[in-house]
Amino acid sequence: MSYLLRRLRTVAVAAAAASSLLCSNAETDFRASVKARIPLPLQDPLPFPQYLASPGVYGTLPLYSYRDIGSSSPSSDTTKDASAAAHGGSKPCNCFERNTIADAAAKVGPAVVNIAVTHDYFGVTAAKSIGSGTIIDKDGTILTCAHVVVNFQGTTSLSKGKIEVTLQDGRSFEGKVINADLHSDIAIVKINSKTPLPEVKLGSSSRLRPGDWVIALGCPLSLQNTVTAGIVSCVDRKSSDLGFAGMNREYIQTDCATNVGNSGGPLVNIDGELVGVNHMKMMAADGMSFSVPIDSVSKIIQQFKKRGRVIRPWLGLKMLDLNDNLIAELKVRAPAFPDVDKGILVPMVTPGSPGYRAGFRPGDVVIEFDGKPVQSMNEVIEIMEDRVGVPMKVVVKREANKLVTLTVIPEESNPNI
Repeated sequence: MSYLLRRLRTVAVAAAAASSLLCSNAETDFRASVKARIPLPLQDPLPFPQYLASPGVYGTLPLYSYRDIGSSSPSSDTTKDASAAAHGGSKPCNCFERNTIADAAAKVGPAVVNIAVTHDYFGVTAAKSIGSGTIIDKDGTILTCAHVVVNFQGTTSLSKGKIEVTLQDGRSFEGKVINADLHSDIAIVKINSKTPLPEVKLGSSSRLRPGDWVIALGCPLSLQNTVTAGIVSCVDRKSSDLGFAGMNREYIQTDCATNVGNSGGPLVNIDGELVGVNHMKMMAADGMSFSVPIDSVSKIIQQFKKRGRVIRPWLGLKMLDLNDNLIAELKVRAPAFPDVDKGILVPMVTPGSPGYRAGFRPGDVVIEFDGKPVQSMNEVIEIMEDRVGVPMKVVVKREANKLVTLTVIPEESNPNI
């Protein structure tokens, strides 16, 4: 019995030594193998994992198995997996690794452009503004911010001046503004190339969650090929939260470092997909940058292709999404508040607006719009799309649970609002 205990202590010391060797710094280059046999009844209760990922090493290393401790060399399959992971090949799992950000940046980088606009007055160059953009089509279609390339006067937009677009490989082209929208601050610039250009794949901003890693690329201060990374802080930051009165916009808030010249550049996920257009930063705070969600941008691009401009239906209603806490508070303040568990509250109706003429009243709760149940303003916006002048049936619930059906005809909103 004493002999067996001494043998077990020897095995434990050897296994501990092997473990410490395999978990050492990744730059240390040596191998250690320990082979031992333990009686089967002592093996099963040991709660040891099959594999342990060592810090600084990609893939999984075979540390030990309680069925067979130590092997003279890793299996061929394990070697292949580790080698593939280290060299950017197929990976055994979708993990955040050393090259994750670098690979995403390398995928997107060639399609990121520097936009420089020269302001000429009476033939004299007086100033030069800078920004960034993203090639979204091989034909030279570039997505950027409107304020980078145009000046808005009333309902029209005028180019700020001569637009010079420089690619990552150093080639320069003269750009032309094709479309621009003041409300969303999105513009399309076109360049002509004799060869197909690199393009970025559009992703989905609706799949982002707070805490997701994102990457901002662009040309801040005219420093091309600049890459910064951070996480998503908020996926639907309202423009009203930022002090923009009269605007109904939502932004992706991140802590990516952005500066003058980043405007119009891409915000991408770790798969190298475009999820936003970098728009602005908070001057009074570090680590607060805002981007236009790509899902909204995609709809704008479709309207550009369809009509050459963006049409936004207007009802003249201020709307507020209801939740359990808000409903409970309203019930305390006004016992006659309708019995609802979801819907959209209308706290204000603009006099003379389509909603006013349709018969909306402050305090109405919209529960159905154009035949579809609704519980958020975004759902109403999606239902209306660009249907201006089209009558729509709206079901509202009023005090004492009175149901009323109204017919509203949206008008086109003022693009300057």
